[in-house]
Amino acid sequence: MFDEARLDDVEGLERLDTRDTLRSLASSGASVRRALQLSADAGLERLSGLEPRGVVVAAAGGSAGVAELFEAVARSGGAIPVQSCTSMPLPGWVGAIDLVIAVSQSGRAAGPLALAAEAARRGAMLLTIGAPDSPLAELSARSRGIHVPLAMPESSSRTAMWAHATPLLLAADALGLATISASTVQALADVLDERAEEAGPSVAAVENPAKTLATDIAESSAIVLGSGPLGAVAAGRAVAMFGRTGRVPVASGVLPDAASQIVACFDGPLAGGESTGQDDIFADPYLDGPRRPPLRLVMLRHASEAGTDLQILGDTVVAAAEDAGVRVSLVDAVSDDPLLRVASHVATTDFAATYLAFGQGFDPATSPHVRLLRDARTG
Repeated sequence: MFDEARLDDVEGLERLDTRDTLRSLASSGASVRRALQLSADAGLERLSGLEPRGVVVAAAGGSAGVAELFEAVARSGGAIPVQSCTSMPLPGWVGAIDLVIAVSQSGRAAGPLALAAEAARRGAMLLTIGAPDSPLAELSARSRGIHVPLAMPESSSRTAMWAHATPLLLAADALGLATISASTVQALADVLDERAEEAGPSVAAVENPAKTLATDIAESSAIVLGSGPLGAVAAGRAVAMFGRTGRVPVASGVLPDAASQIVACFDGPLAGGESTGQDDIFADPYLDGPRRPPLRLVMLRHASEAGTDLQILGDTVVAAAEDAGVRVSLVDAVSDDPLLRVASHVATTDFAATYLAFGQGFDPATSPHVRLLRDARTG
């Protein structure tokens, strides 16, 4: 049972948070700045002028979002095809004139490690990101690749997204796939700091957007709706975090393509209004079953879309939701830079997913069933 009062019990949160998930999220900005320096020290400038035929980004689990982010930032500005993979097989077209980027916080994740090893066997260029003194780092060294040594034992791969993303963003710039300067990455770190300040555990729920969103999600069947390629990254990340960290399944969609399927749900049994029967005083929970949580639209918006077709479409979807009695949560980002907007949206929903776990009395970092699954895979 979700209890909103837990969210303002700072001492209670500290007891539940056995692996300092909140602290890790709050330090995301600092992690980005550290990764920026480590990337420079690793020699990422060697990628400048490199013209691979294609790029594969190998990342899995909590790091998978960085591959999706790389694909999104490279989509509009680059002439090189980009593909993400989580596990073997490595695409058959990868060869000596291609670049494979492998991301693993521990440097031991089976999927990225196997993909990197196969890439090295085929003579492909390697960029690896993860722990120093790890199998991934050793593989990169043997293959004359570039390894960015991110030592983050205090964080899980889920809370280290932006540290892992930093070398990838700089690589996209060096390869000419996007224009992302070091100053832009510094600004991204500042945005993460700002979101952490407003979403911190000492900020009361009535003034804390992440705690408010967590409460909204807990009491509903939510659909997270983004717009465009980077909006898809933010929405997908939110679904992953609300499920894996918050323990609540959430659906997602991306404008413009998902507009019809989302709006159609407003006619269904989970929408509000008089036709749903949710306020039926004669309803018997034993005969009719428990009430299903009502539908909620979580809209990831940004001011820079004002006047565009996407903004008009988004406003129409929100109006349709309100007309159908569907409650709406608006998550706004104000930056004109699309990368900073996605950072703002992801930071807010990451904190919200963590508070969602706390409100239910769970440690956001540990799950007995995930541990059971992991044991079955390694047993």
